[in-house]
This record gives sequence, structure tokens and C-alpha cells, in this order.
Amino acid sequence: MRASRAEEYREFATNRAAHLYRSACLLTSGDSHLAEDLVQETLGRMYLLWGRVSRIDNPAAYAQTVLVRCFLTYKRRRSATERPVGELPDAVRPSGDDPELRLALLGALGQLSPKDRAVVVLRYWEDRSIEETADAMNVSSAAVRTRAVRALARLREHLGGSLVDLAAR
Repeated sequence: MRASRAEEYREFATNRAAHLYRSACLLTSGDSHLAEDLVQETLGRMYLLWGRVSRIDNPAAYAQTVLVRCFLTYKRRRSATERPVGELPDAVRPSGDDPELRLALLGALGQLSPKDRAVVVLRYWEDRSIEETADAMNVSSAAVRTRAVRALARLREHLGGSLVDLAAR
């Protein structure tokens, strides 16, 4: 019985890790090292809960919720304000990607507060409803709507006309 649970968890973690990592990269504005740490923390917490996973309707959505909460907890720490001086890409980007557009969007996301960034990622990257986003962040639906409107306005302000120029290529 115990071996089958471990195997189920291993399969779950293998299938969800890449998706969690992509979401974590967006939450962290492209900080791949922090994203990896957040995914590890999320998968560790999911492992601890895996025996009770039968009570969770959607383990994948629950893992996303855990990821967002890990991110918000990290951003509350004082050490979260430290920034690296230089960033180099970890891998070559596929030819279909536009690195300038990606960097512009990640930079704009980085200008948002952690909670605003979490709302944008959950609502528009994860395509979650307002209620699902509110549940993941442990806030009211009205707070999610307010944060989404303000965050999108800040993104438009930060990107200005540069997004149109980058997307037109």
C-alpha cells in the first residue's frame, strides 16, 4: 500500500514539475533559481500531504495554490529584497521565442508587487477564475478583481508603447 502511494506521488511530481516551474518563473520574474526553490518547496509540501490527497479534488490545482503561497511567504522575508547583479540565460531559447518581448514582459512583471504579480499569473497565465484565484491567495474575490485591474494598469504604464513595438515584429 505504501509503495503504491510513493509511486503515485512520484508520477504526480514528474508530470507537474515542468508546469509548476513555468508558473514559478513567471511569479519570480524570470529568476530561475528561486523558481526551482519554490517548486522544490511545493513538491515537498505536497509529499507531506500526499497521504491525505484523496480528500483533495484536484491535486494539480492544489499544488499551484501551494506554489503561490510559498512565493508570497518568500516575498515577505527580508532576504527577498536581495537582487543579483548580473543575469545570464541558463539555456539557448528556441527560435520561435522572441527574447526581447519575453524580457520586457518579465521586467514589467518584476515591477509589480508580489501579490499583484500572483494575481496576474494566476488569472492570465494559469487562466483561473476570480474565485479560484481568491481561494489560492486566501483573499476575497473583490480583492482579486481590484488587484487585477490595478496590476494591468501598472503593466500598461510600465510597458507603454514598447509592447506594441515588440509584438509587431
